Amino acid sequence: MSILYILAGVNHFWHKTIYLTMMPAWLGYHEILVLLSGVFEVLLGGLLLPIRTRRGSAWGIILLLLAVFPANVQMMLNFLHTQQPYAWLTIVRLPLQMLLIWWAYGFTKTNKI
Repeated sequence: MSILYILAGVNHFWHKTIYLTMMPAWLGYHEILVLLSGVFEVLLGGLLLPIRTRRGSAWGIILLLLAVFPANVQMMLNFLHTQQPYAWLTIVRLPLQMLLIWWAYGFTKTNKI
């Protein structure tokens, strides 16, 4: 799980324009929010490793996943509106977000490895 979030966070810097297109119009400061979400993904992913910070990091990941959910909905709407051939992937991504929240929640209960 740690590697997943660290790589996803780094990807915000490698492919920033992809994330910028996902930002809902009603949100301001798109570039700052994309970079901040990347920083938090890297930070929280790294903080999953030490047992001492694992529970707090997992709660942070849950909050982050909830915070970026509108961007995932916007991405789905963009793909559907432009009739992208892989729009179905953006639809599948939404329930996958709930699965990631459930996975992170498992780390909030105990400090086991």
